[in-house]
Amino acid sequence: MKLSVGIVGLPNVGKSTLFQALTKKAVDIANYPFCTIEPNVGIATVRDSRLEKLALLFNPQKTIPAIVEFVDIAGLVRGAAQGEGLGNKFLAHIREAASILHVVRCFEDPEITHVDGAPDPLRDIETIRTELALKDMETVDRKIFDLQRDAKTGKKEAEEELEVLSKVRTLLAEGQPIGDGPSYLLSAKPVLCVLNAGSGNVPASLIKKLGGMGISYIILNIKEEFDMAGLSEAALIELGLTPRLPELIAKSYELLGLITFFTAGSDEVRAWTIRKGTRAPGAGAAIHSDFETKFIKATVVPWDQLVESGSVAKAAARGLVRTEGKEYEVRDGDVIEFRHG
Repeated sequence: MKLSVGIVGLPNVGKSTLFQALTKKAVDIANYPFCTIEPNVGIATVRDSRLEKLALLFNPQKTIPAIVEFVDIAGLVRGAAQGEGLGNKFLAHIREAASILHVVRCFEDPEITHVDGAPDPLRDIETIRTELALKDMETVDRKIFDLQRDAKTGKKEAEEELEVLSKVRTLLAEGQPIGDGPSYLLSAKPVLCVLNAGSGNVPASLIKKLGGMGISYIILNIKEEFDMAGLSEAALIELGLTPRLPELIAKSYELLGLITFFTAGSDEVRAWTIRKGTRAPGAGAAIHSDFETKFIKATVVPWDQLVESGSVAKAAARGLVRTEGKEYEVRDGDVIEFRHG
């Protein structure tokens, strides 16, 4: 599974506009359902002040930030799990993503059609959650059928998995969160709701209900973010505008369970993306496969201690540079030099 974020929601809620603002990639944002059929794929850079400070220290020829891949998936509608609106195809695209950004329309605009007549954020959220759960129930039912056959032959692993999936099936049927359910289920993917408020405000009652449901969210004016994305840094400062897309990108990065380590030198300072809990050889593989297969050791210093010291030599003189082996679990913000055969 790719480390990508799938942008989902009902038709005409701002998904493709958000995608274009995030990735600077032109896509069709016409005002009619299913103007997106095949998913659009693009990347957004992760703004990181640590990378900027390391670049000031090393003054490299190139500075390369971490990235997040976003996938603009066509709008889902009620009945998608049964194939409505080409639903099965779209649900398959969601399955390929590692996490979900659920765009929810919270503004009124008679010129922008709504597939169910008028916006109702809670109803729209439940529509998507229900369709994902219904598709998961189909998946679980097929899996349970196969496991029951294997369990009859006395396979202990099948019996244990059957017990787990039976509980998951009950939770799905009751509309309850499945927590750390099997990773192949749509409902098990981490979700962040993007409340598209337009130029208005999101009602406090909606925020309270989302909190009670345990749903993470961020409030954006997607059209405004789209407009700001086309402005230079100087223009934003002159107009006194502060885009919130960097915050959304950072939250998306966290949503995937990712951390950043850095490599730094006079030629290049670069942020690298790995999953939290990755050991040193696996982190090296993000750079080149030889760094993993021929790993010898890693020289490590926390980014803040390096910046404070002023150079690697000075950090080493203070005893801040460590040598780590294959079992070292890379920490967010480590600056690493890999040694390999």
